[in-house]
Amino acid sequence: MSGAPTNSIWNRPVRGTRGPTPTHGRDEIAAAAVELADAGGLDAVSMRAVAGALGMAAGSLYRHLSSRDDLLDLMVDRCVGELRPYPADDGSWVDQFLLLARRQLALHGRHPWLADALTRRTAPGPNTLAHFDACLRILSPVPAGTAAKFEAIAMVTGVVTLFARTATATGTVTFDHVDLAAYPHLAAAFAAPGSTPPPAEDLFDRTLRALLTGLLTADRP
Repeated sequence: MSGAPTNSIWNRPVRGTRGPTPTHGRDEIAAAAVELADAGGLDAVSMRAVAGALGMAAGSLYRHLSSRDDLLDLMVDRCVGELRPYPADDGSWVDQFLLLARRQLALHGRHPWLADALTRRTAPGPNTLAHFDACLRILSPVPAGTAAKFEAIAMVTGVVTLFARTATATGTVTFDHVDLAAYPHLAAAFAAPGSTPPPAEDLFDRTLRALLTGLLTADRP
């Protein structure tokens, strides 16, 4: 992962060579932080709040982590671990990838803060690496290059995030009860057959099928 931080928590031992033995494992810390974020969003997650949830003094958490970024890295990787077990080699690679994408969408539904946490520049943890490995296994029958496959994985993640944000949006545009007389193209569009939008899950599947096949199976220059 070129450009990832070299001082990430994944590059450091769980226990330092000096100081007291840590009283809580990384997974326990991550679980407490995820619970806080699920209840109150990322703003509810601070070193002090997590230490309090674990019954520790705020300063004691720094025996385990060097910063809040470490904490967010642990949280993201713990949540990505919920995508297991990965799809088996049944059906087409597109169907397998769609199943994994639906699991990603459900993951965002359980952890609405996750999309914001994923915008940070970070190094992947073990669960995140396992996710990429599973994606590449699913795409192994596709005769496309590695760069194209990583591009597709990134685009699918972006679409999943977009749909997750849309599902929780409160400012969605609606044309209900709007007089469209002065807007002929809008009026014609809504008057035409098939103007009712499909269910969100259908749009999700169609979008990802088109994206995956377009990126990975179309003739490439």
